[in-house]
Amino acid sequence: MYLRDAVEADLATIVAIYNAAIPSRIVTADTEPISVASRHAWFHQHHPEQHPLWVVECDGELAGWLGFQPFYGRPAYCMTAEISLYIAPNYQRQGIGRYLLATAIERCPSLGIKTLLGFIFAANQPSLRLFKQLQFQQWGYLPAIAELDKVEQDLVIVGLRIPLVAPTS
Repeated sequence: MYLRDAVEADLATIVAIYNAAIPSRIVTADTEPISVASRHAWFHQHHPEQHPLWVVECDGELAGWLGFQPFYGRPAYCMTAEISLYIAPNYQRQGIGRYLLATAIERCPSLGIKTLLGFIFAANQPSLRLFKQLQFQQWGYLPAIAELDKVEQDLVIVGLRIPLVAPTS
């Protein structure tokens, strides 16, 4: 596994991995595939210093990605980030999601992030288990907040506080 910052040439594969999750109806609230063109602005909102977008390569292929997004867009929330995590179907259940999430937690202090949030459909038990295993707690529950194919979905908000580590001399 090789983790690195995403580059624009990765965007088509990032979108393909995301689009592969849509049919399951438990990972994202999008109901139709998105286009690469629609994600250019989103891609450029990520910055390696604070809100990175990472990809992980396995055997020369992009196996998954993790992005940090600003939460709520107001200055007082600048130390909080929402995590998005997607793994390509051929690489699921191989520990890549755990690796990405654990790395995100580990690097939060250097990014100036004290709080991580995840927004996960209640039906997405694999993701809820992963986040719980890495010490995220349920901070919110929004019943029947989304509707996918006439099925209402509950949304679980998970959070983790991360103390900023003071530099050692």
